[in-house]
Amino acid sequence: MASVRPIEGRAKPAAPIAVPVAAPPRTAPVKSPPPKFVKIRPAPVPAALVAARPPAPPKPAAKATLDGGWDKRLARGLVSPESSIDLHGHTLSTAHRVLDAGLADAITRGDRVLLLVTGKPPRADAERPYGRGAIRAAIGDWLAGSRHADRIAAVRGAHPRHGGAGALYIVLRRARTG
Repeated sequence: MASVRPIEGRAKPAAPIAVPVAAPPRTAPVKSPPPKFVKIRPAPVPAALVAARPPAPPKPAAKATLDGGWDKRLARGLVSPESSIDLHGHTLSTAHRVLDAGLADAITRGDRVLLLVTGKPPRADAERPYGRGAIRAAIGDWLAGSRHADRIAAVRGAHPRHGGAGALYIVLRRARTG
């Protein structure tokens, strides 16, 4: 404030007057009790206002077991299956047995790619609403629960030259040596 000058034409403000303040009488210090801390709980939010958490996305099953080179070659039809299993004309129980025996034979021979012919799935506009495509629908469960499930690296749709929508490639893992 010492270096500030008033604007010309205006009166100087009056200097503040210092008023002596009486000191409070000296007494013994009073000890106050320590502060108490109270836990504050948030009020419950009505269920209608809580945003529902979206369900976790399903984990990809066998899709991530092949590298990109395998997937490209399978999609282009450049891989020739070493053996095939045809499930046409079988009932569910016989198809399951034939699939299990065919997988066991392919693993014993050391095959890497197996062609599984199941038949085409039913069309959406099909006039028959009953059990058509039951074998095709059960294949995923059969392979996942199979005694050979640990030897299956991937299951992919077949290229049109190998049956297209009516067939699947089953890629088997290499036999472990050592």
